[in-house]
Amino acid sequence: MKHKKARVYLSGGMEYAKNEGIDWRNDISSWIHKNLGHNIFNPNIESEKYLAKSLSNKNFRSLKSIDIKTYSKIVKQFVIKDSKEIATRSDYVICYWDQSAQRGAGTKGELTIAQYFNKPVYMVTRIPKKRIPGWVLGCVTEFFSSFEQLKEFLFLKY
Repeated sequence: MKHKKARVYLSGGMEYAKNEGIDWRNDISSWIHKNLGHNIFNPNIESEKYLAKSLSNKNFRSLKSIDIKTYSKIVKQFVIKDSKEIATRSDYVICYWDQSAQRGAGTKGELTIAQYFNKPVYMVTRIPKKRIPGWVLGCVTEFFSSFEQLKEFLFLKY
């Protein structure tokens, strides 16, 4: 009997993050692929695919200031796709909680969906727990202070 590969959703700041959070997602994706063989949903990659099809040669983030209707319409598609991914396809969520995640809203929503659908959330953060909203803390399964700690845990668990 063949087992289904586990699937992970990579949650964390994008809108207010340096380089949209691409760097940490690429690093952990490479490690997961090499060491665990799990399937990965990387919202940076998925967003780029969508934007390449629907918004050729326009700066997506600039639309927030110049065309809020179009911007909101695109963001709504991201919300729908990402929410559905967590609810129906992902087995667990890795969350990088930094100041960009704290400032934005998407990560909070993703963690809420994961909690509602009983998906484990593994959070990497250096932010003291007392500075993380209680709602967010209530969605987390395990906390790690570094990606190295997370990797050790995932390697043993999966």
